[in-house]
This record gives sequence, C-alpha cells and structure tokens, in this order.
Amino acid sequence: MKVDRLAIPDVILVTPPRFGDNRGFFSETYNIDRMRDAGITQPFVQDNQSLSRQKGVVRGLHCQLDPYAQGKLVRCTKGAIWDVAIDARTGSPTYGKWVAAELSEENWSQLWIPPGFLHGFCTLTENAEVQYKCTGLYNKASERAVIWNSAELAIDWPVKPEDAILSEKDLEAPEFSAAEGWFQF
Repeated sequence: MKVDRLAIPDVILVTPPRFGDNRGFFSETYNIDRMRDAGITQPFVQDNQSLSRQKGVVRGLHCQLDPYAQGKLVRCTKGAIWDVAIDARTGSPTYGKWVAAELSEENWSQLWIPPGFLHGFCTLTENAEVQYKCTGLYNKASERAVIWNSAELAIDWPVKPEDAILSEKDLEAPEFSAAEGWFQF
C-alpha cells in the first residue's frame, strides 16, 4: 500500500495495490494492520455510499461534533471526485487550511480525513460513486456544515460557482468563521 501524507500531515492519501489479469482485478481496500501502519488507528463503525449523477455536484462541507465526530476513509469506486479536507480544530497550526486530492476508479486512492476536519467533494465525472468508512455513527443533532465556497477558506474548486450543483441545505450553510470552537486541537 502506498502512503502519502499531504500538506496537512494528519490527512493521509493511501493507495492499495490492484492485481489484474484478463479477468479483471483484485484489491484489498482495507486491512486494519496496514491502515494502523499508515497511521489510521481509529475503528470504523459505519460505511456510507453516495452516487452523484451529474458532473459538478458539490457535497459538503460537512462534519459532526463530539461525541459523534467522524473520521472518514473516502474512496471513489466509479468516476472521479475532487475530495477536500479542512482543518477545523481550533488551536491547530493548520486551522482553516485545506488539502485536496483527486480520487477515482482509475487511481484507486483513498483519503483519510480525521475527526475535527470538514469534508466535501466535487464530482469530476457523471455517475460518480463514493464510498467511505466512518469512525462515528451518524447523529443528526451533531451535524454541522460550512458553505462550500467560503471566502474565508479560498478553496480552489474545480467547478465555477454558477455551475456547482448543491443541496438546499448546503447552499444555506454559514461561512467558515461559524466553525470556530467546534473542535479543539
């Protein structure tokens, strides 16, 4: 398994090997020992899957507050996405900074986003299918969101604002300053 730490070292890009032949391929996408060796030590308790039918769908920026904070191991099994993690841990040296990685069925990479981070993605293809493992269970009362194109974050999204497709809930999310105090470093 290839392991790369991004500009925010707590966010980790992992790429499991694929072994192919004329029939297709096989890949071990999760192995607790290999993930622990990579620095991903929290247990997963929930798996989620989404399908976005159109290119330019933006989902996020989302998180859940303690005690339901979620770390996420995200992968794209069909199509491609641009996946973003934003450090929302007050007191962190990288507070308010973001990193992103392209995840696709071609590159087979997965992004580890620890608890205390906001998460969002933009679809780069039609029919993008995303699967992710979570370290916390979903809790509606604990969910929070920040507007995807917060001027305070200056995320360089691969979609123009007029072309982005968002849910009503995500369109109504506040600026990043609303996240101050949600998590502590």
